[in-house]
Amino acid sequence: MLIYVNGDSHSAGAELVEDFCFAMDDRRYIHLGRTPHPEAIPYTFGYFLSQSLNAGYFLDAESAGSNQRILRTTTTFLEEKYSSHTTIIIGWSTWEREEWLHEDLYYQVTASGTDSVPAELVDKYKQWVTEQTQQELAKKQRYWHNKIYEFHLDLQSKNISHLFFNSYNHFNMSDADKFDWQNCYINPYEDAGTYFNWCKEHGFKTVNKGLHYGRDAQIAWGKYLLPWLTNTSNSSIIQAVKVNPNQRVKFGPTRTG
Repeated sequence: MLIYVNGDSHSAGAELVEDFCFAMDDRRYIHLGRTPHPEAIPYTFGYFLSQSLNAGYFLDAESAGSNQRILRTTTTFLEEKYSSHTTIIIGWSTWEREEWLHEDLYYQVTASGTDSVPAELVDKYKQWVTEQTQQELAKKQRYWHNKIYEFHLDLQSKNISHLFFNSYNHFNMSDADKFDWQNCYINPYEDAGTYFNWCKEHGFKTVNKGLHYGRDAQIAWGKYLLPWLTNTSNSSIIQAVKVNPNQRVKFGPTRTG
């Protein structure tokens, strides 16, 4: 059995070790680039779930990652490494982020205006930042609402166990536009259903005066997710996460990236 986790900084364990968001922020791990800091991984909610379910753990999240990256890398994983004993858990990122392919390299861009891009993309990036209006954000929200639902249906059709949540933004949709996610998406239409606001409402404080929560919040979120994976009423999810208490599953390789 394997727990596969993808998402942005909240899933990658940003700032669980000092103020490091990427492995390369620590000079000891510069060679690991934008992957999660390896010493942060044991404190992530995904690791907690893998230990609770006696499963392997594959962490594919990246800080500042876009939904395009999440979808691309998850699809690659499913094509190259998926087995029937895998459960996919995704914390979807904010709607405005994009992934740009330039000279065979992928770049994650956010509306912060501080992202590092090649010189050839600097002007494009500056212009793109100015275009991230509330109207544009609403369009992207609708796009990702539909795109993620299509992905959910595709996973369902292939009997791939999965559980989604929103890391920071919820879907602000009219009742007529909401989808039935078959218990595979945690409160997608509620602000309090996002990881960030769930932690806030449960009294957790961010670290380093920023936007990331600490180890206590990660473990609490893992405990919150666990019943979603093990409650037999959630038949859409439970298919691949039934645990045989008499069978010990070796803790699988942890991937940072």
